[in-house]
Amino acid sequence: MSAPDVIVYHNPDCGTSRNTLGLIRNAGIEPHVIEYLKSPPTRALLAQLIARMGIPTRALLREKGTPFHELGLGDPTLSDEALLDAMMAHPILINRPIVVTSMGVRLCRPSEAVLAILPLPQRGEFRKEDGELLGVPRLLELAGRSAEAP
Repeated sequence: MSAPDVIVYHNPDCGTSRNTLGLIRNAGIEPHVIEYLKSPPTRALLAQLIARMGIPTRALLREKGTPFHELGLGDPTLSDEALLDAMMAHPILINRPIVVTSMGVRLCRPSEAVLAILPLPQRGEFRKEDGELLGVPRLLELAGRSAEAP
C-alpha cells in the first residue's frame, strides 16, 4: 500500500501549525509541506480550498499579526472577491494550517481538527508544544474513531 497523500499549508512560526504537522507525522505520514508565506497558493487554488472546506471566505481570514485592521477587512460589506484580493496581496492573512487529505480539506484550528481527516490513526500519544498530553483514547475520541479502530 502506498503512503497517503497529505498536503499541509504550513507556517513554521505558528504553534498550531507545528502541532498539526506533529499529529500528521504521529500517524506515520510524511506530508507535503507547503510554507504558504514563501509559496502562496494561486487565487484559483485558494478559492477551491475554501470551497472544499465548506467555509465562508471570511472564515479563512487571520486577524492577529496581520494587516487585517489596517486594510479595513472587518467591513462586512466586502465581497469574497475583495477578501481573496487581500489574501493574494498579503498571504499572512490566510489562516493556517490548511490540510488536504483523501478524506477532506480542513482549516485545522485547533490542531486536533486534523484527526478527523487523517487516513491513518495515531500511532501513540502526542504531546503538544504547550505540554498538553493527548493520550491514545483521547486521540481516538477526537478523530471520531472507536478504540477498536485499526
